Amino acid sequence: MSRIGPGDTLRILLVAERETLREQIGAILAQYAGDHRLFWVAQAEVAAKRAEDLLPHLILVDDELTGTPPPAVCRQLAMAVPAAVVLIMVDESGMGTARQAVLNGARGFVVKPLIADDFWATIYQLLVQNQAPTTDMGRESAAGRVIVFVGPKGGTGRTLITVNTALMLLKETGQSVVLVDADYSAPALDVVLNLEGDNDISLLLARISRLDRDLISSVLVKHSSGLQVLLAPPPAYGAMDISLPQVEQIVSNLRSMFDWVVIDLGVLPDEAGNAFLDNADHIVMTILPEMVCLRNTRLMLDQLHARGYAEEKVWLVLNRAGISGGVSQHDIEERLHVRIRHAVPDDQPLVSLSINRGVPLVLSHGRSAVARAMQTLAQEFVKESSVPRTATAKPLTRSGLFSRVFHRTSSVDA
Repeated sequence: MSRIGPGDTLRILLVAERETLREQIGAILAQYAGDHRLFWVAQAEVAAKRAEDLLPHLILVDDELTGTPPPAVCRQLAMAVPAAVVLIMVDESGMGTARQAVLNGARGFVVKPLIADDFWATIYQLLVQNQAPTTDMGRESAAGRVIVFVGPKGGTGRTLITVNTALMLLKETGQSVVLVDADYSAPALDVVLNLEGDNDISLLLARISRLDRDLISSVLVKHSSGLQVLLAPPPAYGAMDISLPQVEQIVSNLRSMFDWVVIDLGVLPDEAGNAFLDNADHIVMTILPEMVCLRNTRLMLDQLHARGYAEEKVWLVLNRAGISGGVSQHDIEERLHVRIRHAVPDDQPLVSLSINRGVPLVLSHGRSAVARAMQTLAQEFVKESSVPRTATAKPLTRSGLFSRVFHRTSSVDA
């Protein structure tokens, strides 16, 4: 589906041959649409395939196309991305084309030459109509919280902390929690949780343009604790081909289905990884008390701040705190000029036992110091959940769709 979800950037695909039309629409969107991305396709025959890749919320089709008739293009696009709003642009003498396009799946039409106010009013009305809220049985429609765990290097204990935090959120709140393995180069959640099965995110990507809750639920793997897990393909699967719009679509659906979305991202995020970070309420960086990790931590913090993430959004969690020969928490804060939000004590034998058995330590050794640290971290997230969001999406308004604190408006040739 291509409805706009919390944290989404409005995506528009323009199918038109004239660059002057793209410039005009780009200027109108810059004035009215707030946070958006405009993609442009000049060849009608490739429009449907690009729509499946980009998952736009809105598709604008010009009636001046060579080759495939515009109504047929509208039909192809409506079939490729059923939940997108398809709008055709016609001259005053093109009412017959407009009617045929609507019969073929377009949601409406606008008359050229475009008048900015009227053009945006039509787009706004159609997008609002397309954004009908959906709710789960027994669950409120409020969007869930997204927590993304990253690491400045491998071996920081990120996955262990991610899994045990998710389980403690489930225990502390009694709310629904989904755990996502987004470390596609080195997935580990199946091993850490001793999960088996062929279901993973690749099944969603194969049907991304028709994504819905039933499909997602059928792919999630259920853990005995009640935790639900979206696994990554095994490493032998090869490089994951997942785009920013696909990430936004999956996270948006998970937000609407679960109270908590906990994501194990990995290290050195690419464009898709950054999409997970953009949708996060909290970014948790797990670090170790050793110099190489601290050097990489400083570099990653600089990258995150350069992307506009507020300092309070990024939490540092010190793992293996108190290890013999390690850098003290005080010295780390002095070196990095940041606050360590939480510390997890060192207990490598227990951690190794937990991973090798496939039983999270908060379940097997709930009274251990490490488990108590996981509980405290989860309680911090629960406490923060009562604070209104400040860097996620705002509701639809007439002057801007999902405008956020940090606007990234761009025009891209698709």
